[in-house]
Order: sequence, then structure tokens, then C-alpha cells
Amino acid sequence: MNISNDISRKDFIKTSALAMAGLTLASGSMKAASLFSETNPHLVKGKLGLKNVRLETGFEYEEGEAISTKTDLFFIEIENGKISTISPNQPNAKAIDAKGFLMLPAFKDMHIHLDKTFYGDHWQAIKKRTGGVKGMIALEQKILPEMLKNSTFKAEKMIELLQSKGTSFARSHVNIEPTSKLDSLKNLQKALENKKKTFGAELVAFPQHGVFYTDSVPYLKEAAAMDIDFIGGVDPFTIDGNIEKTIDFTVQLALDHQKGIDIHLHELGESGLKTVEYLIDKVTENPSLKGKTYLSHCFILGKLDKPKQEEVAEKLANAQIGIVSTIPFGSLIMPIPTLYKHNVTVLTGNDSIVDHWNTFGTGSVLQKANLMAQLYGYSTEFLLSRSLKLATGNILPLDDKGNQQWPKKGDDANLVFLNASCSAEAVSRISQVESLIHQGNVVF
Repeated sequence: MNISNDISRKDFIKTSALAMAGLTLASGSMKAASLFSETNPHLVKGKLGLKNVRLETGFEYEEGEAISTKTDLFFIEIENGKISTISPNQPNAKAIDAKGFLMLPAFKDMHIHLDKTFYGDHWQAIKKRTGGVKGMIALEQKILPEMLKNSTFKAEKMIELLQSKGTSFARSHVNIEPTSKLDSLKNLQKALENKKKTFGAELVAFPQHGVFYTDSVPYLKEAAAMDIDFIGGVDPFTIDGNIEKTIDFTVQLALDHQKGIDIHLHELGESGLKTVEYLIDKVTENPSLKGKTYLSHCFILGKLDKPKQEEVAEKLANAQIGIVSTIPFGSLIMPIPTLYKHNVTVLTGNDSIVDHWNTFGTGSVLQKANLMAQLYGYSTEFLLSRSLKLATGNILPLDDKGNQQWPKKGDDANLVFLNASCSAEAVSRISQVESLIHQGNVVF
């Protein structure tokens, strides 16, 4: 669909065939979108030209309020995985026609378990849980040997699902414990190697069965010396029975191998708060961990009263510890606006997708941004446009004043094309993903 430069946003919405994409699970290999084709004569190895690319250029204001987003069409060239040219549109150029689709930063799923899933295999819902997290550990010890037999294949299928939803990068936790040993890691690394031209990832060595509850220490030490990026953890009090011992081990292992830290924290009571505060202290003592340490879920924040939330958020910001939230609904409301207020880094991900922990999961982080916007009442043009950062790993086309800040010449060519008039609409309607480019490589 070609869209002229002067088409109004209202007319665009009327004439666009927009769908609530991202709400169903794809199966099998992705089908090629119409935007790109392997036989396209303008698709030259190492260099790519695109015309009729829609980019955001600013906000339109009424009485000081941003009421709509201005866009225009541009000509983009990509070379050696980078954006090399951004120039006025050249509608007659011999280049791939981007058809007026909106170009945004490719999405990032910053909390997922690519190593263990039923996706790509036969359907099954979760079974009734017993025994809490330790009960799930016992279940994993039974089922993981069988799951590992085809975990590389299933990881590849899950990566394809994420790509179909516009995601080209993920932070994946990978089980490191006595049952899997290092097999789960090695199988996932095979999948990532097979997808390396079209998908990027960073890995968290994750002691799902506890650091000391099951003796994961030797395997974690071995994994830390391998090609992983973070040392993980899970509920140090509930699982291992000792916050200080577990955190001390995790921090020292990260320091010894120059890794980051990303710890699952589900605990809702006093132990949850103590874990947060102890980790803040340890990172403050070791400044090299600032900006490299995260708490995933961190549900205790949703249980604190408002003054304590403000206090903890300020401490997290000072220690540069980020929060990776899966945006839960129900009775637990995470204080994401408070975290943003104090400039705490907030990321999101799909976590589990159709596995023994969770029956649900769409693969869409754009849907997560939509859920956040609904949950916190971010319904204006400005707030919807800001919500996009949850899907993009905090990259936005426009800054808060409406100045264009992305893309720039030299930026990585990690790009998603959506059937939307602007990012606010993309978030609000979970707009259709038309095509994806990763490091200059056309994914689909």
C-alpha cells in the first residue's frame, strides 16, 4: 500500500487493513512477507536500499498537548549491518518499496526461556501444581531429560515465533543445574548459531533448581567461563534458605568472570525486600556491576506501600539496578510509573511460552507495551508513544520534546516495519508486523 507524504493520519487509519496482530501463536516456518523477497533485484548482499519508508518526525501540538505524530517518507540505505544513509524520499529510485510502512527499532524480548518449551512440539497445557517452586523443581528433574532431546529444534521454532512478532534480540535464561548440567546451554547455543544471521541473544546462566538446594555450583562455575553474559539466580531465601550466602556467591562469580547479574525474585514478604536491599548494597560495594545488574519480576515492589516504593526505586536507580517485569495483572500491580519516575531501567519479556510453567504466551513484546499502557492509563498520543520503549529496549524515534532521535546514520540496522501510522497507534492496536531486518539481514 503506497501512502503519499501528505496523507492524514485519520485517512491512513481508515484505509489501512490493520489487525490485532500478535495475539495468536504461529506454527511452523515463517512465510515471506510481500515487502521483501529473496529474488528482489534490489536486495544486494551487504547493501540494501529502501524507498517510501515512514519515519516519525515530531509531534503536533494543541494547547501544549501532543495530539498526533508527524511522519514523512524517507529513503534509507543499509550497508554492512548499519544504516548508512537517511535522505529525503526517492520514490522513483530502484530500491525496495517499503510501501509507507512505519519503520521502528526492532523489538527486544529481555526475559525469556528459549531452552525449555513445548512450543514447536505437540500442544499441552500446564498440569496442576503442587509443592510451590520446590514442587516445580521436582517436576523439572523428571521431565527435563526428555525435553532436552529436541530442545534445539524447539528453541529455533520459538525464535521464529519471536521474529514473526518483530523481535530480533532476546535475553534468554538457560537452565544450569545437576539435571541438565550444561546440556541445555549447549543445545540453545546450537539453535542460536543456526539463527545468528537473523537473531541476536544474550544468555543468563540460570540455577533454576537453586544454587545450593541442588548442587549447581560446579556447573555454574563452568558455565561462567563459557560464552554467557549474566549469572542468574532464583528466590535465594525460599530455595536456598540463605539470602546472603546465595547473593554473595552470585556476585563473586559475576565479578570473577566480568559478567552481569539477573536474578528471578518472586518472594512477596520480608525476604523479598531483604533480597532487594542486600543486592543493592552488594552492587554499591562493587561499582563495576552498576548498569549490569537486574532483578526479574521483583514482585515485592508491588506489595510495598507508596513511600517505601519511592524509597526503594531511588535506591535501585542509584545502584543502576534494572527491573525486568512481565507486566502481571490481577491483584499485583507493579509500580512501573514510580520506577520510570526515578529513572530505573525497566525491561520486559514473554518469560515462558507454552511450557510446564505457563500455558500462555504470544511472543509479542508489543502486546506487553499495550498491556502496560492499558494498566496505567497511558492512553494519550504522548504516553502511548512513550510506551513503545518497553518493546524496543528503551529506544524511541522521538524524544520527550518531539525531536527525532532515531534512526541516525551509523545505527545498527535492526528494524521492524509495521502497518501503522505512528508508534502510538502501533502500541494501541498491536499493529501488524510486516517485515523484520536484523543487522542488515532481511529476516522475513
